[in-house]
Amino acid sequence: MEPRRYSLSVRGPMFFLLLTSLLEHGNAGIPVLYPMNALCKFCDLELSSCTGTGTCMTNCSITSICSFNAEVCVSIWRKNETSYSIETLCHDPSKPLYGVMLDDYNSSTCVMKEKNTTSGPAFLCSCTEEEEGECNDKLFFPPIGDPTDDIPDNQFLSVILVSLLPLLLVALVVLGMFYWYRVSRQRLSPEWDSGVKKRKVMDCSESCAIMMDNGSDSSSTHANNLNHNTEPLPIELDLLVGKGRFAQVYKAKLKQSTSDQFETVAVKIFPYEEYASWKTEKDIFSDTDLRHENVLHFLTAEERKVERQYWLITAFHPRGNLQEYLTRHVISYEDLQVLSSSLARGVAHLHSDHLPCGRPKVPIVHRDLKSSNILVKNDLSCCLCDFGLALRLDSCLSVDDLANSGQVGTARYMAPEVLEARLNLENMESFKQTDIYSMALVLWEMTSRCEAVGEVKEYEPAYGSKVREHPCVESMKDNVLRDRGRPEIPDSWLRHQGVAVICTTIKECWDHDPEARLTAHCVAERIYELEDQVDKISSRSSSNEKIPEQELKLPIEVDIPGETKIIELQDIIAVDCSVSDEKQ
Repeated sequence: MEPRRYSLSVRGPMFFLLLTSLLEHGNAGIPVLYPMNALCKFCDLELSSCTGTGTCMTNCSITSICSFNAEVCVSIWRKNETSYSIETLCHDPSKPLYGVMLDDYNSSTCVMKEKNTTSGPAFLCSCTEEEEGECNDKLFFPPIGDPTDDIPDNQFLSVILVSLLPLLLVALVVLGMFYWYRVSRQRLSPEWDSGVKKRKVMDCSESCAIMMDNGSDSSSTHANNLNHNTEPLPIELDLLVGKGRFAQVYKAKLKQSTSDQFETVAVKIFPYEEYASWKTEKDIFSDTDLRHENVLHFLTAEERKVERQYWLITAFHPRGNLQEYLTRHVISYEDLQVLSSSLARGVAHLHSDHLPCGRPKVPIVHRDLKSSNILVKNDLSCCLCDFGLALRLDSCLSVDDLANSGQVGTARYMAPEVLEARLNLENMESFKQTDIYSMALVLWEMTSRCEAVGEVKEYEPAYGSKVREHPCVESMKDNVLRDRGRPEIPDSWLRHQGVAVICTTIKECWDHDPEARLTAHCVAERIYELEDQVDKISSRSSSNEKIPEQELKLPIEVDIPGETKIIELQDIIAVDCSVSDEKQ
């Protein structure tokens, strides 16, 4: 059972002010806002300097009042190949936590015990709060080969106290070195100074933590700290911004409880009849491993019984979806790189079976990738949304389960094998390959609106006027299966070296053979390294001097020997992708 995350949490000194206020009001005979249940540290999965020996502190800055009287304080310490992590929370000991029953919660100290959890080996402890609370802040690891059962409690505590000081000093040194490394890296590495243009896939420390969406256009922190088990969030709907088959999307105001201020959020509203769609998307969003800068940031889900509606509350992005943005804007080559690389990174994160730090993750396939299901953030990066048809590729799924998932998606963006209903259900990778085909069509739509291709026509979706505005499956079969048709890539697009590489990538992604398509990880790396590759090829060209960078970004004819440079680009790309796939 996964732990619930909706206890009242307060950071730093504000906690003590709140606690004092609650006690004063209680003494005055005024009802307090929250019952004084267990008081625990309550942080999501964070990197830790605890090495699994002796005694150490969690360094969690969030204190929580548990929601129910039965809940106790819990700390979980995990180790992987390169780092350690700690998770703190409240939990009911009568229910399993990560497949393990708590058996030591009557203690007032948090003594770590090794357990085999559903996410792998981990050290786990539980306790009831001390007089001052937060009993799961200080962790006691048992000495190797020296059982503590025969040691009196007072002697054991003395040993812990004596060993605490040097461990804290070591922890401070490690944290100081880590801080110095991060500051030095930001000053020295040009990749930090070039912003979006040189953005890499997140490092381990960022991806293993449960992240806030730093690129979001609304901070949306207030909703994360509210405990609304019994009451809905104070949200005022503002403007209808989108409408789909199953739900409507509103721009809304999330009011602050202590002031007239508010935060802008998006609310996706499902009618009561669409409970299944709401639950599917809620379950996908509830997976904390889904958190990524290129996936829409999820706040919470609510059942609004009075209105007979189901709500999903997320971050709001005022630029709208990609289809709307491309309709209104012609993009530069730099914009094309940002949009395409961020899209590939988002899809790669969904498809990955592990986080960059090595922790296992259940792969997810979107199954309805299209430009209207991709939002554009303020920095022009993409984030994926609308997971109503998404599927978690859990290893416990049988072939029958996969077969019953149905022929889903939007006909215009369906891969050939989906149109023909011939998915290889024995291989879960086949589901990922359908996403890659759909992503290729979106990349084509981006490229068609880039000024670097020459004459830029009005926006039209993939296959454009070849099919109706809302084509059916049979109509797409004629184009994609019978005629083996694909959206046109004019020769003028290939005159820009960077666009030529993107076009080659698009062709490899919409290949009729699913197994011949690239992985999303390979596409992300290829686009990221694209500029350096083009520079190297230009320096080896027959010209006396390299084509200026500015000239590469303009839609003009460049003196490229007919086949030489394009073939050379493809050779380099093929080598790079083979390396990328080996890394996968």
